[in-house]
Amino acid sequence: MTSASSSAHVDEDVPQNEGSKLKTFISILRKFIGVADLAAVRFSLPSQLLEPTPNLEYWNYLDNPSAFAAIGTSDEPLDRMLEVLRFWFTKDLKYVKGKPCKPYNSCLGEFFRCNWEAEDNAPRIDTKSLTAAGSGSGSGSSSSSVKSAKIGVDPRTASTVSVIQTATNPAGPTVRISYLTEQTSHHPPVSAFYVTCPEKGLHARGFDQISAKFTGTAIKVSPGEHNLGIFITLERRDNETYQLKHPAAHLGGILRGSLSVSVGDYAYVTCPQTKLKAILHYIEEGWLGRAQNKVEGVIFKYDPDKDNKTRIKDVPDSDVVARLGGVWKDRVVFTLGPNPVDSHPPDKQVTIIDLNPLAVAPKSLPPKEKQAENESLTLWDGVTQAILSKQFSKATNVKVELEEKQREKAREREHSNEAWKPVFFDQATDKRGTPDLTEKGRLVLERAQKEDWSLEGIF
Repeated sequence: MTSASSSAHVDEDVPQNEGSKLKTFISILRKFIGVADLAAVRFSLPSQLLEPTPNLEYWNYLDNPSAFAAIGTSDEPLDRMLEVLRFWFTKDLKYVKGKPCKPYNSCLGEFFRCNWEAEDNAPRIDTKSLTAAGSGSGSGSSSSSVKSAKIGVDPRTASTVSVIQTATNPAGPTVRISYLTEQTSHHPPVSAFYVTCPEKGLHARGFDQISAKFTGTAIKVSPGEHNLGIFITLERRDNETYQLKHPAAHLGGILRGSLSVSVGDYAYVTCPQTKLKAILHYIEEGWLGRAQNKVEGVIFKYDPDKDNKTRIKDVPDSDVVARLGGVWKDRVVFTLGPNPVDSHPPDKQVTIIDLNPLAVAPKSLPPKEKQAENESLTLWDGVTQAILSKQFSKATNVKVELEEKQREKAREREHSNEAWKPVFFDQATDKRGTPDLTEKGRLVLERAQKEDWSLEGIF
């Protein structure tokens, strides 16, 4: 892997407006047309084009931690799959609510940790009650787990199990979710992550790695070879595990001067234990090339030993247990049975997620005095402070100095024939896609659960 810095001339201490920044960005990207993988090149942008955020802090999936904490609540396999999908649709809130940005490149051995205080208030998903209500049995109203519409309410939101916005100071009961991620490889750039919620008997893990290619009009971002998705395990249900595979995405609008993220690919969620699989088809372009941001989905019974269905149309109606549809940046509904979503009346279309009232939840961070020198917020603090104070030349100099220190450490390891090993994870990469914690990794997460940010005995 090579490293490249942008050679486009930029007077860094002259503030640029968004249009000027985009022109500079395009002039740099044009040099990489045809390059197989921009992520492997790891080109360095001028400081004015960087988001003052470490990559490991930015790149996580807990934008709405309440949705994660609610996974595994139901006793029914279909309901648990829907709980996983509800979480899935919240994990990219940062792209829905914010603008695309370029955080700092991570350094080998850099790590980040935090907590979330998640409100334990996600509506319970109970499809059996929906089936009973639909067949006319019972009282004719859905269970209290599904919020039903009253007279005068928009029928499009007649029934919903969408999560609500996490409050800054939650008044109700909360559960603590702890997160640890470490840059485990530099060639190629890979990070491992682990999320734990002991109170709910829930954890998630995986490797993050992307492959990016500039086509001349957009940047296509795909999972790298070590990124096999997010693996969510329900410890209290015989370690029932869900694998959530990412689709490819596009960063478009570069030539129009308005950057946006769109998806035109398939995503998959599988659970071998329950033998249920979900296929999500993201539909990128509509009439005249305008992004629709639509998503269609199906949940069906599958054979884990013959997992060969990759498109919705490949799934026979006899295997379908639920369908989904909507706009992934707005609102998604589900319906029960094999019939198309639109064939159901609005009051039978249950909103699984409504992103409109949601925002990215705040993190609980270690105090500065408790952070290690290679912890993301401390490691990049000099660059961050310079960017925030608009001292862009200083930010670049600090960044270059930091990157040179990393190269010097690499040269020293090579000279002494010393292999680098992660501190918190057993392996730098893994063909299974599921990193294991070291004893130090487990200890850090156990302490985080107690709000103990001490690193005594770790380094």
